[in-house]
Amino acid sequence: MTKHEQIIQYIEELPIGEKISVRQIAKALTVSEGTAYRAIKEAENKGYVSTIERVGTIRIERKKKENFEKLTFAEVVNIVDGQVIGGKEGLHKTLNKLVIGAMKLEAMVRYIGPGDLLIVGNRTNAHQVAVERGTAVLITGGFDTEDHVKELADEYKLPIISSSYDTFTVATLINRAIYDQLIKKEIVLVEDILTPVEKTAYLTTDQKIKDWLQHNDETQHSRFPIVDRNLKVQGVITSKDVVGKDPEITLEKVMTKQPITVNGKTSVASASHMMVWEGIEMLPVVDQHHRLTGIISRQDVLKALQMIQRQPQVGETLDDIVTNQFTDISNKSGEELYHCEVTPQMTNNVGTISYGVFTTIVTEAAKQALRKLKKGDMVVENITTYFIKPVQIDSCIEIKPKILEVGRKFGKVDVEVYHEGQVVGKAMMMVQIIH
Repeated sequence: MTKHEQIIQYIEELPIGEKISVRQIAKALTVSEGTAYRAIKEAENKGYVSTIERVGTIRIERKKKENFEKLTFAEVVNIVDGQVIGGKEGLHKTLNKLVIGAMKLEAMVRYIGPGDLLIVGNRTNAHQVAVERGTAVLITGGFDTEDHVKELADEYKLPIISSSYDTFTVATLINRAIYDQLIKKEIVLVEDILTPVEKTAYLTTDQKIKDWLQHNDETQHSRFPIVDRNLKVQGVITSKDVVGKDPEITLEKVMTKQPITVNGKTSVASASHMMVWEGIEMLPVVDQHHRLTGIISRQDVLKALQMIQRQPQVGETLDDIVTNQFTDISNKSGEELYHCEVTPQMTNNVGTISYGVFTTIVTEAAKQALRKLKKGDMVVENITTYFIKPVQIDSCIEIKPKILEVGRKFGKVDVEVYHEGQVVGKAMMMVQIIH
């Protein structure tokens, strides 16, 4: 195990709420401060720790995917550019719900409880009552609170955070952060669908073609990752690499070296693009040290993509905003036709439809037309777009995709965009079809 990995493991084993520093880790594990700093930064990216200005780095609970919408108080501090003025030892705790303190104290008490976060202005009595009821406090407007409230917060280990933003801005920032987390939650990653290494059939560089034949017979698979003694991926072997060759030849001599790999945080959509683009049936999944952590197959990816399409969405991306405006108005003659309204979010700074939105519109129209032919999903190989006339905000446009050519793996689609009967844009797309 490398020093870097030892530090990550050390951080993972620390109790939740523990404060750590570069100097402390460097001393405890006898590593350089530079090595310790890099490991802490990676731990932060993985969600094991959170670093707060003037407070330091704290071990926090790593969120599971199903609990993504929960924020720790440490994350709240960073979201609102806050300053922790009491209860620092409780920063690792997860907040339950937000309560805006824009009501009388006796009414407010009914809405707050353990694990909540009260967003309130310069009301010391409200700060005290909240802490006594197990609620953390976020003071807006840059105000402070009295010392006895800070002492109470330290005793209860409940953070009191001060932010210079007003109450509305603070609530908006926190809700936006939760919303972004929900969008991330919906993105299926390779780590969500991979076959783990303990269930993966793989071969080593010093094994022979006869071992491949045995694996092929036992598993009915023909593609296997090749690893060295440290489990680092060195290549991939398939039936075409071994056919007609001496069974005593080592796999290192016939394998495909430097294969395409993905890591656990790669999105399934991105992995599917690679597999279609390169014509690959199986991809090895590796960690940051290029060690095998599992594999994904083309079937795994297709199954996941179908599942994604069936799932209800909670968060809304820019693509969702655009495609939600789509209405299918195709006529009975078989001509594909879609209607779309240009909303304010879809425009640029001069109030006309943005180039990115135009590209999304024509891509979505082509995708829907291909789906009607039951041709599966698609990956855009190249797209040529022409803006002919600017399209203003609140305009209603019509999109006409025409499939010029379609086969089992490829398609060519021409898309025309009309406003008030005039052509305002055109696109020509080459796509690869995923079955």
